[in-house]
Amino acid sequence: MVRRDGDMIPFDLDSPYDFMEAPELIGSTSGWITSLVDGRVCLYTHRGKRPDHERIWLPALESLPLCQAQVVTNVAMSSSSPEEEYRVVAVKFLGPQLSICQLISRRHAQVEVEGIHIRISNPCFFSSPVMYSEKEDMFRIVGSGGHLVGSWDLRKHKDTPKIQRLQFQNLPELSKAKRELLYSCKTSEHLVESRTTGETFMVKWYKRTSKTIERMETKALMVFKIDEEGNAVYTQDIGDLCIFLTMTESFCVPACSVRHMRPIQRSLCMQAFSIVVHAHKEDHVS
Repeated sequence: MVRRDGDMIPFDLDSPYDFMEAPELIGSTSGWITSLVDGRVCLYTHRGKRPDHERIWLPALESLPLCQAQVVTNVAMSSSSPEEEYRVVAVKFLGPQLSICQLISRRHAQVEVEGIHIRISNPCFFSSPVMYSEKEDMFRIVGSGGHLVGSWDLRKHKDTPKIQRLQFQNLPELSKAKRELLYSCKTSEHLVESRTTGETFMVKWYKRTSKTIERMETKALMVFKIDEEGNAVYTQDIGDLCIFLTMTESFCVPACSVRHMRPIQRSLCMQAFSIVVHAHKEDHVS
């Protein structure tokens, strides 16, 4: 953990052994571990959470024309509860393919899985992860650069997604040196939604290779609050919330639910994820 004063302390996170040792690990979504095994995506709970170690196998991956289904960007799930009768899982591949599977739980029976495959036409979504919006009840992808957000609904937007164009507002004034630093960084955009407040945020994550070690270091973070009209307002205050940025599915939770997290604190765990907390205004990029 990196505190504001620069002191380094260990960040205490419990990672289940089966998560760390999973073959062909993709990541996690809504508390489920996801792996790609023999051309199929497997979702399962770790033993510490459910003794029966429940597993769900999705159908064998099929590549659409001019697509690939071997490299998975991430997996997102509509609900983590195995008790719900109807759940939906989205698998985003590197490139234009998005596969969405409906999980139908039958009492005293195995989970039935029905899947469809979608070919995304806009290249700005090809390398971006997918997330599930509980507020919109759709799967959403923010395009590279953060100017477009695409939403897919099996009932309404199967072939043609709902597109939202973002209008950036309240951008900070940056020095020439800071602008040059940001231009030299690898930038990724992450869309998250707070299920407690209903707010939607987009985080721009700026990383650059370190001069002394072979890994990417976080150089800056920019947080934008997005409303229904597509206004993306830069903010340094997201209230009592904590945003976890991961290489798979980012998420947002109340800061009070995270151990060792204090107000006015920004923490970075360089190898795995970045954590952003803003209880009050804090300088990000200036």
